[in-house]
Amino acid sequence: MAAHDSRGMAGAVAPDFVLDRTQAVPALIGRHEDFLIIAGLAGTARDVAALSKDGAHTYALAGVMGAACAMGLGLALARPDRRVLVVTGDGELLMNVGTLATIAVLNPPNLSIVCVDNGHYGETGYQKSHTSLGVDLEKMAVGAGLKITRTVRSEADLADGARLIRDGNGTAFVLLRVKPTDPPSYKRSLDPAMGRLRFRQALLGRP
Repeated sequence: MAAHDSRGMAGAVAPDFVLDRTQAVPALIGRHEDFLIIAGLAGTARDVAALSKDGAHTYALAGVMGAACAMGLGLALARPDRRVLVVTGDGELLMNVGTLATIAVLNPPNLSIVCVDNGHYGETGYQKSHTSLGVDLEKMAVGAGLKITRTVRSEADLADGARLIRDGNGTAFVLLRVKPTDPPSYKRSLDPAMGRLRFRQALLGRP
């Protein structure tokens, strides 16, 4: 039987968060038009809005913490002809981390997940999230059964992460560790009806 470390969360080693999200997210995603993008709450929604200029091929969530990966899975299964990218944050993914198990079992090859991990809850005062205290979401993705995973910690890792989200033979998961600084200040649309209609048009290619 393996020895159990009784130090718990307090004894865990916190990871390094060194990348600037305003540079790392665009570098990782690259040509955003190649994807249908589901963005999570708050910071990641603003990351995607700034990158795409709030493009019609993006759908950013509001008020449904934990839903981004589930929505991306449904979209990928419904449209196997399109590449789907989920951009979520560590706090949101922790809220519904069990979704990774369902994604791993179904394993759609056209789905990629980027988790922008800054180790903090950015919308509520920058309290530390579990990932600041030793929780490793890539290891949790591996434990869920995902076969294609990577943690991007430095600029040297970005090219490999960018390749994975485009070339996988199964669902790819990339954990992007960034400093706990503000996301882009881009003002995205918060009109849910408009967002739904324009995303539907981008998805179907017609009004």
